[in-house]
Order: sequence, then C-alpha cells, then structure tokens
Amino acid sequence: MGEEFYSIIKLISGEEIFSLISIDDNNGEPIAILQNPLVMKIVQSPKGGFIKVRRWIELSTEDIFMMRMDRILTMSECTDDKLIQIYNNYVETEDDDPEIGIFKPTGKVRPDSKMGYIASVEDARKKFEVLFKINQEPKES
Repeated sequence: MGEEFYSIIKLISGEEIFSLISIDDNNGEPIAILQNPLVMKIVQSPKGGFIKVRRWIELSTEDIFMMRMDRILTMSECTDDKLIQIYNNYVETEDDDPEIGIFKPTGKVRPDSKMGYIASVEDARKKFEVLFKINQEPKES
C-alpha cells in the first residue's frame, strides 16, 4: 500500500471530494483507498463565507471506500493546513454529533502582530496613563 496523503479529488461524475487517500497497486490495476471522504462546499452569506462539510456517502456507516483509478478525473495533494484542520475536526467530532454539517470554529484566536497586537493590556494601560497625564491641564480653583 502506498503513502497516505490528503487529496482533493474530481471524479468523472463531476463530484469533488476531499479525503485522506492512499494508492494500492492491486495486480497491476491501481486502486484508490479513500478514508472518510467528505464533500466541502464554500457557501457565501450576508454574514460572510464559510465551508459546509458533509459525508460523501451520507447513509453509509463505513469509513473506508475503494475506487478504481479510471473513475478519477484528477486529484491533487492538499497542503492547505486550514482545509486539513477542517477535515480532521469533522472526522473527530462526527461520532459525537452526527448532525454536524458546518465547520464551526472554536472562536479562540491567538492575536499576533498581523492582527494589530503590539502590546499587552498592562503596557497599553501605562502608555495611555502617561498620554492622559501629559495632555491634562491642571484645574484652577
């Protein structure tokens, strides 16, 4: 069996799926082994864009599918960490909540300098106190 990798696959039927895949050479006829294949669709709404995720074969309880290579139009290895994170998050939480269909981020974002995070709250407070005291004129009685 070949090496596993994340792949975006376009089938001859027109479907696009995302899966952890390995290629097995079965007596000279290669077979793609798909683990937890998912359909990911970008959806735009007035509140912004998000990715809707669902199982490729919704009624099946199986996680591994085999497909002949002649059914695949093209495939490309995915190195996008965000897509891989969405895939892994869905696969890990699917057993807990079978109604999952939309990737919901945890809401926890670690600020960095690209987001404008340049100081701690304490440092910013001290800078504002200094600015406020310099610009404040003493009140005369």
